[in-house]
Amino acid sequence: MIIESRAFARAGLLGNPSDGYFGKTISIIIRNFGANVTLYESPELVIQEQEVDTNQFRNIHQLIDSVRATGYYGGTRLIKASIKKFGEYCEDQGIKLNSKNFTIRYQTSIPRQVGLAGSSAIVTATMKALMRFYQVDIPQTVLPGLILSVEVDELGINAGLQDRVIQVYEGCVFMDFDKEYFDQHGHGYYEPLDHKLLPNLYLAYKTDLSKVSGKVFNNVKERYHQGDREVIDTLSEIAELAEEGKKALADRDYKTLNQFMDKNFDLRNKIMNISETNKEMVRVARECGASAKFSGSGGAIIGMYEDDEMLRRLMVHLKKINARVVKPFII
Repeated sequence: MIIESRAFARAGLLGNPSDGYFGKTISIIIRNFGANVTLYESPELVIQEQEVDTNQFRNIHQLIDSVRATGYYGGTRLIKASIKKFGEYCEDQGIKLNSKNFTIRYQTSIPRQVGLAGSSAIVTATMKALMRFYQVDIPQTVLPGLILSVEVDELGINAGLQDRVIQVYEGCVFMDFDKEYFDQHGHGYYEPLDHKLLPNLYLAYKTDLSKVSGKVFNNVKERYHQGDREVIDTLSEIAELAEEGKKALADRDYKTLNQFMDKNFDLRNKIMNISETNKEMVRVARECGASAKFSGSGGAIIGMYEDDEMLRRLMVHLKKINARVVKPFII
């Protein structure tokens, strides 16, 4: 039996980055891009390396290009850590796994280093494949936290729950990470929303990875834990945009929703250092008449557009700064 599992890219529609600070968000899945995991039974447990995981290069220039594109690690460490966490979860839950082995490999089409949750998609797809292979049912509310633990606890990657929730639930989801609710239930409040209510959306991301900067210094987390009122109040305001945005979406009040998306980025810009290449994407999109905000941590933006003519302008003008525009496919 060959098991095929897939998890998709995602975009934060409203509220990010408050999700890392007990806030609220609305996120959508981006089915245009995904991570595929293939798993089948074999005599030994084998994790097949992909080209990005190998350590053999034609020359120093290829090595440099590889590191710029994928970092110092490929996807096999994500799969290895996922298998470990899955096994430990089953041990803790008293679930006895069948004594059979498998071979597993992955492929991904999610653009790298632009904040579309490519790493968590590989982990999510792996977890789904393992669940099917061993016939283990992990509750939907629990699974995002287990996926997060793979990256945070095993690999030391700074990450939050938003990406994992939307990649597990898919579609369009409102999330509330209220601390009291989280402490009581062990997870946030997750409410799927009707994707048919969504307005015209575009996604744009940088294709020139050498110019994408996710390394701009930000001390927001430190300031938050030190009780900095500007940071705390701004993140609270960003979170409320998701709450109010849910109402605007239900009412099809797209004018208000459009304003909220712009405001989300503007508030973020108040407390975070944002690279010029990312600001340029937002500026160009807004000059075309569209709203624009980060879809994640930077390198990609999402916003609303009015009609096909505006979408055409976005494609033309963003291409001039090495950014590709796509219409998100959600369902």
